[in-house]
Amino acid sequence: MEILSWVLFGFVVGLIARTLMPGRDAMGLLATTVLGIVGALLGGWLGQALGLYRSGDNIGFIGATIGAIVVLGVFNAINRRRTRRTGIGGRVTDKEKTDRAA
Repeated sequence: MEILSWVLFGFVVGLIARTLMPGRDAMGLLATTVLGIVGALLGGWLGQALGLYRSGDNIGFIGATIGAIVVLGVFNAINRRRTRRTGIGGRVTDKEKTDRAA
């Protein structure tokens, strides 16, 4: 039952992070859940390590959400960089435009 609680919590935190973070995210429900779980672990660990709150405090939800936003930002940065390099998704990269013009 505890694992199901973590999955549900991660899903909710991931949805909140995707709502608060500007931009378009190409990820499904599974990726959103994983994002939320990883963000909750990161935010919870960091908040407790810095002494901002203790385990079980309600403020940990905010820390988990901030952690998920950070993880989403890293994911978007990596995904954008990969899209620009390879032209994934039918997009023409700047380098390809320059090469075609030459």
